[in-house]
Amino acid sequence: MLDILGTLERTHTCGELRQSHTGEQVVLMGWVAKKRDFGVFTFIDLRDREGVTQVVVSEETAAAAHAKAKNIRGEFVIAVKGEVVKRDEGAKNAKLSTGEIEVKVDELLVLNDAAVPPFQLEVAGSENLASEDTRLKYRYLDLRRPALQQNIITRAKAVRAIREYFDGRGFIEIETPILLKSTPEGARDFIVPSRIHTGKFFALPQSPQILKQITMIAGLDRYYQIARCFRDEDLRADRQPEFTQLDMEMSFVNREQVYREIEGMFNHVMRTVGGIELPETWPRMTYAEAMRRYGSDKPDLRFGMELIDLSDDLSDTDFAPFAEIIANGGEINCIVVKGRADYSRKQTDELQEFVKRYGAGALGWIKIGDEITSSLLKALGEEKIKQLIAAAEAETGDAVLIVAGKKSVVAASLGALRQEVARRENLIDRSKYECLIVTEFPMFEHDEETDAYIAAHHPFTSPMDEDLEMFKTAVNDPSEHHLLGNVRAKAYDAVINGYECAGGSIRIHQKEIQALNFKALGLSPEKARERFGFFLDALEYGTPPHGGFAAGIERTCMILCGTENIRDVMAFPKTASAQDLMMDSPGDVDASQLDELGIGVVGE
Repeated sequence: MLDILGTLERTHTCGELRQSHTGEQVVLMGWVAKKRDFGVFTFIDLRDREGVTQVVVSEETAAAAHAKAKNIRGEFVIAVKGEVVKRDEGAKNAKLSTGEIEVKVDELLVLNDAAVPPFQLEVAGSENLASEDTRLKYRYLDLRRPALQQNIITRAKAVRAIREYFDGRGFIEIETPILLKSTPEGARDFIVPSRIHTGKFFALPQSPQILKQITMIAGLDRYYQIARCFRDEDLRADRQPEFTQLDMEMSFVNREQVYREIEGMFNHVMRTVGGIELPETWPRMTYAEAMRRYGSDKPDLRFGMELIDLSDDLSDTDFAPFAEIIANGGEINCIVVKGRADYSRKQTDELQEFVKRYGAGALGWIKIGDEITSSLLKALGEEKIKQLIAAAEAETGDAVLIVAGKKSVVAASLGALRQEVARRENLIDRSKYECLIVTEFPMFEHDEETDAYIAAHHPFTSPMDEDLEMFKTAVNDPSEHHLLGNVRAKAYDAVINGYECAGGSIRIHQKEIQALNFKALGLSPEKARERFGFFLDALEYGTPPHGGFAAGIERTCMILCGTENIRDVMAFPKTASAQDLMMDSPGDVDASQLDELGIGVVGE
């Protein structure tokens, strides 16, 4: 029974046979996708990862095989042996790559039976799929769906294309450890207790950032790695607690040289895997311009609807909420939605609730129909409303949507609203691929809760040369500490269709500048040495100028596969609450394991 196949060998996959194979004797093996019983004939759609082939079993010519076929059902694993024949003209299936032929079965082996699946694998449209939680619990069944299998195959092709590109460019693939020292990089670390060194802990890498810089100090001046990374952070549709990224680092380079490698790699992958042509040189846009025009540092350029600043036009307003916002350095911006003066009260209320999620107090609106209506008409007056319409360059039939508040809130809420409106109004051309490189990110972010400045990226990012003196002044003069908010970094992101697909920077390679940066972040020399002592030691031994980037494998594959859910391009993902429903993890461990580690669980 264990040697059920005997000497039988599969000759072809279920997606391989064509008219040119007519007359050949073949052996196919796979899963029963569908079975249709027509008395003396039984038709089976046989599926493997390469596709589907229709096989037909006749009671007249293969009685034993037909008797077996009567008793099989969906997801049984079978092998069939028979002759490839052309289908009749009216029986061809243009939806299948194998649709011009079928296999006339002589022998059929049932390799394994199958329980009735808890959900239907083959359905029309994603809206008919079982719930995601159910599909994740039975992921091994979900992965049999052709669409999901194609995503996993696409991911494998993308990783292969990445390696092709960098191997051809003289880079060395270097594997870095998974068990590291905890050196916080923004998100929480996953902590791993050590049994041998009781009370000590490893951390899983959020990224190989420090180690790839160490490879530059070591003289391995063109490095790359397909790296597993771990971040214990709140999740969303395009995040997972463990993910894969391409890591790249180069020595003796400036930003433009790194940009060219970003462009070259993505262009090669998109062309090789998806047949997608991107421009040889991507547009460049500073962070400040991206935020001003789109309210986002990863703008989707497949549609317009840019943000428009109305602050100057309202500088003389006596409407108290707007006057106070302007006096406190805030902004009043808008977007124009073409042809939607017919927005209903229900629709504007929905949009108002949407922007409130991003901190906006309210959403003002102006509708330019046969007559002008506005939620701000009483507060601002008819003439001011007309002035705002002119400033926004809105036309009859348009709707103007307005948000006022702190600059960060206005950008976040209007930037998200721009994307939401484009989705609702079907303004996004899904056949287009718009990319750009966003440059000159802020080096620091201000934490209002602690009134301190934190690294916008990681503490090894180099300041812009033009801002170096301001940086030194801000660090060394407490009265000028606020200037840290104006310091720009040699940091950059690669954006495709509104997704941040890669990010990186030119690193600090001089120990004096690194010490200043730690001081700016409130790290004493003692604390810096405690966290990064080995790296600070390495900086003492001739560090070359260097820089690089990290690219999200999953986000890149999301674009290639046309999905907005990161779990669709991962074989075994976690849920939004960081659970593996298939393996039921995280789970409990034996008390003896905890005892060996010197760990006790206290409270909930």
